[in-house]
Amino acid sequence: MSAGEILLLDAAVIAGLMLALWLVSLRLRDASIVDPFWGLGFVIVGWTAALAGELSGWGLVLALLTTAWGLRLSLHLARRNLGHGEDFRYQSMRKRFPRFELTSLVIVFGLQGLLLWIVALPLQLAPAFEGSRHVLGAIGVAVWAVGLAFEAVGDAQLARFRADPANKGRVLDTGLWRYTRHPNYFGDACVWWGLWLVALAAGAPWWTVVGPIVMTVLLRRVSGVTLLERSLVQRRPGYEAYVRRTSAFVPRPPR
Repeated sequence: MSAGEILLLDAAVIAGLMLALWLVSLRLRDASIVDPFWGLGFVIVGWTAALAGELSGWGLVLALLTTAWGLRLSLHLARRNLGHGEDFRYQSMRKRFPRFELTSLVIVFGLQGLLLWIVALPLQLAPAFEGSRHVLGAIGVAVWAVGLAFEAVGDAQLARFRADPANKGRVLDTGLWRYTRHPNYFGDACVWWGLWLVALAAGAPWWTVVGPIVMTVLLRRVSGVTLLERSLVQRRPGYEAYVRRTSAFVPRPPR
C-alpha cells in the first residue's frame, strides 16, 4: 500500500473503533472508558500500518516497541480506572453539555481519535518507506527505553504511595517524584520522541515529527500537567510548596 492508502485505512480503523467505544460508553454511562483504550489504539494503528506496508527491519522494531508501550499503558489505566466510576473530568463535561451523550461522540471520542491519528503519523508512514539508519534507530530505542522506565517506575511508585492509607491527602515527593512532578508524563514524551527516531530509521519522512510534538504539547500544556495540577492545588495541602521546589516536567534536582 502507498502512504496515502495506509493513512486512509488507519483513519477508517480509528473511526470504527471510536464509534464502537462511544456506543459502549452510552450503555455504561461512562465516557472515561476511552482512557484505557489510548495506548491500545496506537498498537492497533501501528500493526495495521505495518501489515499493510513493509514489515521488516526497523519497521518491525517500531511495531514491537509501540506494542510494549501501548499494552503496558492500557493495562495500567484499566486496573486503575475501571470499576471506579466515571472520571471527574468527564463528569464536569456532563454538567457543561446538556446533551453530553451525543456531543461526547465529537468532543471526547472523535477528538481523541483525531489526536491518535496525528500522533501516530510516524507509525503509519514508516512501513510505506524503506530505511536502515542503524545509529539513528539505536538512539531512538535508547530514548524509548528511558521514557518507558520513567513512565513505568513513576506509575508504580504512585500506586504504592496511594495504596498506603497513611498517605491520604499527602503529596508524593520521593523517588522519581522528587525530581519531576510528572515522571510518567515526561516518560511518555520520551517514548514518542524515541519512536519517531526509530520511524526515521525505518524511512519515515522527517515531517512526521508533528506526532511527538503534538504528544508533548498535550502532556505538558493541555490534558496532562496543566489540567491535573489545576485540581491538585485545590485538593492537596502542601502541593503549592511542592510545585515551587520541583520541576514540572524535565527531571532536575529540587530547588
